Amino acid sequence: MNLKKTRATLLNVVLLILAVITIIPFIWMFLSSFAPNSDIVKIGGSLFPIPSTVSNYTGVQEKFDFMRMFLNSLFIAITTTVIIIYTSALMGFVFAKFRFKGKNLLFGVVLSTMMLPWAVTIIPKYEMMVDFGWLDTYKSLIIPSMVSGFGIFMFRQAISQISDEMIEAARVDGASDFYIFHRIILPMSQNTIASLAIFQFLWSWEDFLWPYLMINDESKQLLSVGLRLFNGQYGTDYGGLFAATSISIIPVIIIYIIFQKRFIAGVASGSIK
Repeated sequence: MNLKKTRATLLNVVLLILAVITIIPFIWMFLSSFAPNSDIVKIGGSLFPIPSTVSNYTGVQEKFDFMRMFLNSLFIAITTTVIIIYTSALMGFVFAKFRFKGKNLLFGVVLSTMMLPWAVTIIPKYEMMVDFGWLDTYKSLIIPSMVSGFGIFMFRQAISQISDEMIEAARVDGASDFYIFHRIILPMSQNTIASLAIFQFLWSWEDFLWPYLMINDESKQLLSVGLRLFNGQYGTDYGGLFAATSISIIPVIIIYIIFQKRFIAGVASGSIK
């Protein structure tokens, strides 16, 4: 019994140390957002800059159109997250509960998309967007992201655990497949929805390269790309950059707070059949 307690204590200590190591850079960034640039780059100063000003936050909007880019990123992140959750749940339902020829092969193709590095697809996707005339439009950001192999895999594994007898009983009562999907499958997949919502929102929110390639109009640009405007030719406004970055973290934190109760259960149900 004592051995188990000792192992648990050691594990908690190790996890605490790792958590502290992980969070220190964020604490440093947050404190630096309240410090002038001279204190941040000063050689021989203290490890953590002393907060002494809020001008970095008040000057964010003056540096670039921060609020417009913030709302642009919020719109794209929410839109892609909602679409991917729906398409992933629908396709996961098909792969989990329908029987048709070539199902396993097709599911293998879906899984294979997760094994390809994203950078490999940049050039063909870019050429397709040029041919479609979608450059500088949000269609180039939303439509290529409508289907997620990772999301399909998670929902397929989670929906496989739902009783076939329940679905058959609903069909006997006259329920259509779409009715079953919307009234039975989705309500019983809330944990998976929550976990995928956190992952996908984070990925969409922090995506830099693809929006940078697709969007040239500053009024349509996303915040992740807009933050690079703090990098000047001869220097970087680190205080302003850290202030803008600190604000940009808020939506991700809010999403996690909303879905955190179902997050762990969703990851577990999506990874264990």
